[in-house]
Formats: sequence, structure tokens, C-alpha cells
Amino acid sequence: MAKPLVLVIGHLRSWRLIFLPSLVPCTRRLLASKILFMSDDYYARLGVGRGASGDEIQKAYRKLARKYHPDMNPDDKAAQKKFKEVQQAYDVLSDDKKRKMYDQFGPQFEQMGGAGGTGPQWTGQVPPGFDFRGFGGGGGGDAGLPPELQDLLRQFTGGSGGGFEFGGGPQPRRRSRRTPGQPGANVQHEVEVPFRTAVMGGEVSLHVSRGGRSKVETISVKIPAGIESGKTLRLRGQGEPSNTGGPAGDLLITVRVAPHPSFRRDGLDLIARVPVTLAEAALGAKVDVPTPHGTIALKVPAGTSSGTRLRAKGQGIKTADGRTGDLYAEISIVIPKSIDDKSADLIHQLDSHWQQPSPRSDLEW
Repeated sequence: MAKPLVLVIGHLRSWRLIFLPSLVPCTRRLLASKILFMSDDYYARLGVGRGASGDEIQKAYRKLARKYHPDMNPDDKAAQKKFKEVQQAYDVLSDDKKRKMYDQFGPQFEQMGGAGGTGPQWTGQVPPGFDFRGFGGGGGGDAGLPPELQDLLRQFTGGSGGGFEFGGGPQPRRRSRRTPGQPGANVQHEVEVPFRTAVMGGEVSLHVSRGGRSKVETISVKIPAGIESGKTLRLRGQGEPSNTGGPAGDLLITVRVAPHPSFRRDGLDLIARVPVTLAEAALGAKVDVPTPHGTIALKVPAGTSSGTRLRAKGQGIKTADGRTGDLYAEISIVIPKSIDDKSADLIHQLDSHWQQPSPRSDLEW
């Protein structure tokens, strides 16, 4: 009969003893599921299930980030703490590699080896009298144990096996097989910028929590002119620090562009809704139209109908590499909501005088 095994795990600020009465039938996944203890559910922080897709996680994060953002709650420490917790959960669950480690090892995975390491490592001393060598009759360390348990022990000892003896404390570890100098994990973030900033370029402040730290850092991010919604900026060396002496990871910032009430974009072109009066549309006029590069006088030809697009060359988006788009003014004829009897008579007389065919004569299904 296989001897009972006692695993001692430094986890969540205290040692936890877990007794496994039988070794042979257990697979590594079953063992891991028995010894891992989830004290802090990142999925619950974002209000999503464990099977949530990346889009669902991102949608939940954006909603909570807006609600608890420090700029929206400058004097609310509880909201700022909540924002930090939401950001921390999103940083992990939005990264496939980190999410896999979190699902396997819980919220302590970063202190137990990080996303770039080979697995969790011991964080404290092994109590006296703890011995792995008595299980299986091998020659020390984890020799003779089932392969599934050997794999698990290697995870908890940084790849060096058991290496503990009765009453003598930990034996010297063998050199880790992990490749030194691995870079730290990347941190993913999302920021919404005004339409004007996306077109003209500028700077935004970003609140970032890295490495599970309680302090939220504020950094300034340059937004290049002409950036499109959904594009990602990379700030090298601004991600998680390395656990193996390598360079820090990168900060990946996904940019979302807020809508504008009068302008929208199509590639490098800008489309502006330009209201005009009935007289301006019928008789022609020059109207002032604001652009990213200053106000222009746009000529509206006589007889212009609503929906007509007038082009202003070179007045669209200009990028740092020299590309330039155009501005298209989309004419919208504005009719007064209240028309008195005299005005109504004049309109009827004008309509009779023109005797134009029905503008819907070509309208077909």
C-alpha cells in the first residue's frame, strides 16, 4: 500500500498541510486541484464566469474601469482601490499565458514563479522532519515517486525535485534548468482618447498597476497623429519585471477612439456633417467649416441637395510619415421646425412655380 503523503505549501501567508492517502491513482491535474486554494477570484472581480471569452472579459473591464476610474472618483479611496483590483484582474485574465497560470495555480502564481518561469517555488522553510526520500525506496530527492508526483514536486521546487531529508532541513538544490535572463511578462491596458486627440495627436495619462502592487502608477503616453481605434501602442520595458534577471516586459496599450458629434473618419479622410439653410442650398453660398488645420470657406453650389458631398482636398488627417487625407462636407439642409402661414403660402407658390417632377419617381423596391 502506498504511504500517505503530506504536502506543505507556503501559500496565502500561511503553511497549509494537505494529506493525500494514495499516490498511484492521482494524476498531476488531480493533485494540483487538491492542493491549490483560490482565495481571490479575478473572474468575480470582473463579474464574468471562468469560461468567459476574451471579448467578454474586455467588455466587463471597460465598464468597471470607467465606473471606478480615479479621475472620476478623485476623493473616493474605496473606488480607487476597486479600480486597482479591477486593473490587476484584467492584466492577468487578458493575457492568455497569465490566465492559464492563474487557472492552474491561483492568484499567487506570480510570487510562485511568474508567467515566464517553470512553475511555483517554495517561499519558506520546510518544517523539520519532512522527508520525501521515504516514499518509493529511491536514492534521495524524489526518486521512486510516480511520474505525476515528480512533475508536481519539480514545479514546487523550481525544477530541482524534492531534495529534503528528515530532520536536516533542505538539501542543496541542483542548478535550475530554467533558462536565465527571460524577459518579464507583458502588461495589457486599454485607454479611450478623444476624437480630436486621435486625429491631431497628443498625450494622455494612464493609471497602471503592475506586479500586484498596491500602488497605482500614473504614466504619460504619447498618442501619434492619425491613430485608428483598436490599434496597439507598445511601451518597451514598462511591463512586469523579470523573475530571472532579464529585461522587463512591455506595456501594450490598446487605443479606443471616442466618437465625435459632427465628424467621422474613413481611413485618412474626414467626413463632416455641414448644416445649411434652404436659401444657401438653393442659391449657393460660402460657409465656414472647421477642420483640424483651421477654418475654411467652403463653396456650396446653387441647387445643392441634402446628402451632397463637397470635397476639400488635403484637409483630412495628416500622419507623421507625410500621408494626408481629404475632408468631405456632407450637406444637410435645415428647415425651420415652425412655419407661419405667410411662409407656407410662399413655399406653395415656389413649388408651383418650379413644376418639377416628383423627386421619388425613381424610388423602387
